[in-house]
Amino acid sequence: MAANATNGGMDPELAALLGTAGSSGGSLPDFHDIFGDKNKGDFADISSTSGSEVDLSASGFPPVTKRLEEKGHDFFNDPNYYKGALSNEGDIAQRVHGILQKYLTAKDPKDRSVFRQQFISPYWEFLLGIARKTTGKLPPYKKYLLRFAILHPTFLTAETRDFFSKIVVENTLDQPVYYLDEWMGAVGTSKMRPSSTDEVRVSKGNSQSKIQQLLEKAQGKYDGARSILKQKDKERSEIEKILRDRMNSVFEHNPLREMTDISDCLNEGQKMAINEIQNLLKQMQKNDHDLSISIRDFTSAEADVSNLQDKLENEGGAVTVDLGAIDAEFDTVRQMAKMTIGRQGNHFPVLTSEYYHSTPNEVGTRENIISMMARIESIDAEAFCRVYKNRLNRIAPYVLLIPTYGDMGFCWEPFDRYNRATSRGRIIVPMYPRNLYLALLTAVADLRWQVAKEKASFYWMEEGLTGHYYQWFQSNKLKGDIKEYFIRDYILWMTKEAEGIQKLEKDVRGTFWRHMPFTKEVKERLKNRSFVYQELYQRDVNRSMSDGY
Repeated sequence: MAANATNGGMDPELAALLGTAGSSGGSLPDFHDIFGDKNKGDFADISSTSGSEVDLSASGFPPVTKRLEEKGHDFFNDPNYYKGALSNEGDIAQRVHGILQKYLTAKDPKDRSVFRQQFISPYWEFLLGIARKTTGKLPPYKKYLLRFAILHPTFLTAETRDFFSKIVVENTLDQPVYYLDEWMGAVGTSKMRPSSTDEVRVSKGNSQSKIQQLLEKAQGKYDGARSILKQKDKERSEIEKILRDRMNSVFEHNPLREMTDISDCLNEGQKMAINEIQNLLKQMQKNDHDLSISIRDFTSAEADVSNLQDKLENEGGAVTVDLGAIDAEFDTVRQMAKMTIGRQGNHFPVLTSEYYHSTPNEVGTRENIISMMARIESIDAEAFCRVYKNRLNRIAPYVLLIPTYGDMGFCWEPFDRYNRATSRGRIIVPMYPRNLYLALLTAVADLRWQVAKEKASFYWMEEGLTGHYYQWFQSNKLKGDIKEYFIRDYILWMTKEAEGIQKLEKDVRGTFWRHMPFTKEVKERLKNRSFVYQELYQRDVNRSMSDGY
């Protein structure tokens, strides 16, 4: 990973190149009826995917005022839904249909189990064909199939169909939470970089491929520099506003009682304002210095991107992706879907009443996830924060919602390898778990661990959150995956310790209190619950009075 994504120094490779230093209810339609016709009619484009640009000034998630639409759509009551979902997908759709028919009509449980297993692999291959279409116009049947795993609406009860029809389609809250169809469309149209776990094949020669890779790296540096520049500019505006208010307050004087034509001396509030003005002027000087550096870095990064784009044009234009970035990304997503479920879980890829038992508040809709992320942030003050150049930046991660019956979320990328400064991490959350909050907590815990480990780098076993936890792990001679222990303890930290229920060992509690602090409100509440938390709270007070805090 590029450790200095937004530093002033130019990447050596770039410098050289530029020349510078379910239930079986419901019947299936007839085979020929499905594949004999073409889908007709125009459909709306894929929903716009918002929330990609990082706003470093944001202090939290927006309130979720609407979880469901008042009136749902009618697609799930359309008798041609199944036909529309499978049509125009070629031989693989016919194979999916054939195995599904055998599965639904089988009487012997052993036969059903065999057909159930045979169905999974062709179905994922079938989904890939739909995922490739997300860059253009996607029929609603296929969109909801990809988004919610609803292959045949009659596999669900009328009540469940009504609920899914009311789920908000658009990303009205402008947060980086994506459904699968939105995610694949964003990757396929280059609105989002593919996951770094996969190398996308290119169809041109090595020279053009090299330029494209350097362009991506320069673009990451440009994005980071632009975000920091915007942050510094907003910071200056805030300082100027406060300074203006304090100056105006100093200029207001009350007349003397004895001589109304003469103004009184400065009051205590005005004297305090003068001291604050002096501090604000110092802050303004520092901000101006930082702003000049940010402008320089941004200008340099912008020039690098422009030069590389010109070189790419001279080489014959932008690199076209072989098989598509979607193919590589979809393969990654499929593997991650398996991981959310685990070996012993339910890998059946279609939503049915046989396996779907979630209440509306436990379904991984965008609105439910945003609400739960806000809940996490109200407990873990720095859950979505990352330190860069000694500054703590709040950067909410990308969240991919995947329609599986899994119970575990996780992080597969703590930040973009080309932009450590302001890029978002990436976490995945299953939509139909037994407990949605716990599934999200496992993902946030994984994100927490990976960010802390990357920050400590080679010293992750010695310093910071991971170092202190590792030392406790070793001193207790524990065996197994240390990250799994950490995730388990983080869940206890957020669900039990945050409520004053002591479940962690003393050393772990102390490490978490120091390196993953609760919000001020939670700390204030806990300090009165027991001597244990009161002592930890007092340590905070002592550190705040010392230079080393």
